[in-house]
Amino acid sequence: MTRPLFLGSEIYRGSSYGPWHPLRVPRVSTVMDLSRAMGWLPREQFRTSPRAKPAALTIWHTPEYVAALERAEAEQAVSDGVRDRHGLGTVANPVFPEMFRRPATSAGASLLSGELLAEGGVIYHPGGGTHHGFPDRAGGFCYLNDPVLSILSLRRAGARRVAYVDIDAHHMDGVQHGLAGDAETLLISVHEERRWPFTGALEDDGGGNCLNLPVPRGLNDSEMAEIRERLILPAVAAFRPDAIVLQCGADAVEEDPLSRLTLSNNAHWAVVAGLMGLGCPRLLVLGGGGYNPWSVGRLWTGVWATLNGHEIPDRVTPEAEAVLRALTWNRARAGRNPPETWFTTLRDAPRPGPVRDEVAGRVAVLARRPAARGHFPD
Repeated sequence: MTRPLFLGSEIYRGSSYGPWHPLRVPRVSTVMDLSRAMGWLPREQFRTSPRAKPAALTIWHTPEYVAALERAEAEQAVSDGVRDRHGLGTVANPVFPEMFRRPATSAGASLLSGELLAEGGVIYHPGGGTHHGFPDRAGGFCYLNDPVLSILSLRRAGARRVAYVDIDAHHMDGVQHGLAGDAETLLISVHEERRWPFTGALEDDGGGNCLNLPVPRGLNDSEMAEIRERLILPAVAAFRPDAIVLQCGADAVEEDPLSRLTLSNNAHWAVVAGLMGLGCPRLLVLGGGGYNPWSVGRLWTGVWATLNGHEIPDRVTPEAEAVLRALTWNRARAGRNPPETWFTTLRDAPRPGPVRDEVAGRVAVLARRPAARGHFPD
C-alpha cells in the first residue's frame, strides 16, 4: 500500500440513531463529501467498507449478543430481558433500522484493516472508534467494539505489538476491558475527568499496560501539546509497536456538546502527525465521538489531509463550502446561528493557554510508569 486508504460507506449517510439522539448528525458522509470536494479523495484511495458477518464478530463478542443485535434490527423491538442483559433498546443505544448493519459495517472495516495492513501502510476509517462496546453488551452509543476487533485483526495478520492511543473525550472502557493486562498491547487514553463512563482513573493501570490520563475541564491546545510530547509520543516510541491504532474522537473540541474540553482541531492533527513521525509500519486511524456536525466534519477531513500530507488552505473550495453550508443542527444556539468560519474553513483558530499544574503533574506521574518506558509486567 503506497498511499493512505479511506474506508467508508453510504450506510452512514442514510441512517440515524433517532431524531433526538446525539448521533442523529451526519459525520462520516460529511467527511467523505468534504474530502472529495477538496480534491483529496480520488477513487483509487477509497474503498467501501464491507459488512462483517456475524460469525466474524464472535472473535470477541459473544454469539448470544450478536444474535440479539441481529434480532433487534429484524424485529425493531427488544424484550425487557434483552434490554437488561445486552443494553439494547435504551436511550443511549436505541432500536433503529440499521442497528446491526451500521455497526457491523464499522466492524467490517476494522477487521479488513488488519488484513490490508499486513504488509504495512496507512488506513483511515472514520466510521470506527466505537470504544464503549463490551463482549456481551452495548454501551455509550457503541453496539460493537471495532477498535478491539481491529487490534485482533492486526495481530492475526502479523502485527505482534500494537499501541492503541485514544484521544476521545470519554474513556475507552470497552477497549480496556478487552485488552487490560496484555503485555503486547499498550493502551493510552486521554479523557475528561468526571465524565461518563466515569472510568479510567489515573491510578488505574489496567494490569500494567494502560496509561489513563483524566484531564480537567478546559483542556487547551498547549496542554494537549504537553501530553503529546511528554507522554503519548515517548511512550509509543519506547513500546516499539508493529502497529498503531489511533482513536481520534472529535468530541474534545470546544464546540462539542458532550464534553467541557476546549481544544481546537489543530491539537488532534498534531497527534496524528506526531504518530506518523514515529515510523511505525502500520497506522490505522479511527473516528469516535463527535456530535457537532461542523466541528467533527472539519476535524476528520483535516485528519485525512494530514495523513496524505496535503496542505490545509485558509479557505475551503466552493464545493466544500457548499457541503458545509448544507449541514443543519438543531441543538442550542450554535446550530441555529453558526459562525461563518464553520462554512469557509477547516482549521480552527488555535486555542493555547497555560499548562496547569494538575495537567503537568499527571503527565509526569504517568511518564514514570513502567508502561511509559516500554516495560511491562510478566
